[in-house]
Amino acid sequence: MITAWRVLRSGVSRQGSRALGLVVVLVVLGIAGHVAEAGQPTAQSAEQPDPQRLVGRWVRPDGGYVLDVREVRKDGSLKAAYFNPRPINVAKAEWRQKDGTLTVFVELRDVNYPGSTYTMQYDPASDRLKGAYFQAVEKQTFAIEFVRAR
Repeated sequence: MITAWRVLRSGVSRQGSRALGLVVVLVVLGIAGHVAEAGQPTAQSAEQPDPQRLVGRWVRPDGGYVLDVREVRKDGSLKAAYFNPRPINVAKAEWRQKDGTLTVFVELRDVNYPGSTYTMQYDPASDRLKGAYFQAVEKQTFAIEFVRAR
């Protein structure tokens, strides 16, 4: 008994018990972190806007241009049409979701639209598409937004 007591009181024993205490604390923290994660959805998943919210007729208030999103596909593409006021060919329309942001990209290829693009983010609070329009003919970028047509 005295030998065991001396071992426990020695410096080696104290270092060992400190190490053991540290391991116990780390294990408890790790388990507590996993319990919290398992019990609640992550903030990111709770904030991800539904891509189906993009479906609809969107109007640019500064000129009456219309973006008609007809279908959101799982592969990240959109079935979309664009009007000014006549139809303009939509070469590419895509959506992406990253870090809680729903982004829309539309490329126009037609007469007077040789690769003009829209790059926008969906704002769920205001139900608007906000971003930039690159006008390919003039090589200029403009801040724009689309509002949902009622």
